[in-house]
Amino acid sequence: MEQQHWRRLDGTIIKRPIEDEVRAVLVREKEMGHTLKVCIGTDSQVKGKETEFATVIVFIRKGKGGFMYIHNETTQQKMSIKQRMLMEVSKSIEIAYALCRLFTIYNVDMEVHADINTNPNFKSNDALKEAMGYIMGMGFVFKAKPHAFASSCCANKVVQ
Repeated sequence: MEQQHWRRLDGTIIKRPIEDEVRAVLVREKEMGHTLKVCIGTDSQVKGKETEFATVIVFIRKGKGGFMYIHNETTQQKMSIKQRMLMEVSKSIEIAYALCRLFTIYNVDMEVHADINTNPNFKSNDALKEAMGYIMGMGFVFKAKPHAFASSCCANKVVQ
């Protein structure tokens, strides 16, 4: 995976590859006695001719809060809403796939969150079946709205 630029919520830039950062986090959190769960999600926002994507890796310390890492990117590519939803899912899967071996080694549960509405009255619902098949086909736990907080809340705040 090419080197992406990640940062913490407070704006601190992560200077090493995200895999190395996540490994260090997993070691540190385990030493502190925390039980972790990780949720990965992406959201996007069309802004004029650009679409901004934000992918987040949310670490939840069971019963003790959480923290996240953020990656932003923009594209000029025009997309239908369905294409954009599936692009969000693809970005989440890319990160989940790059990190899943670490989560397995450190026995950390991981979910991939899709900012797709389960209600057929919403346009994003057109991408639900494909997104669910894509995520579950990769062997990951799938969550959609209203249970997909990593994408629909955390990543959403970043692109708003």
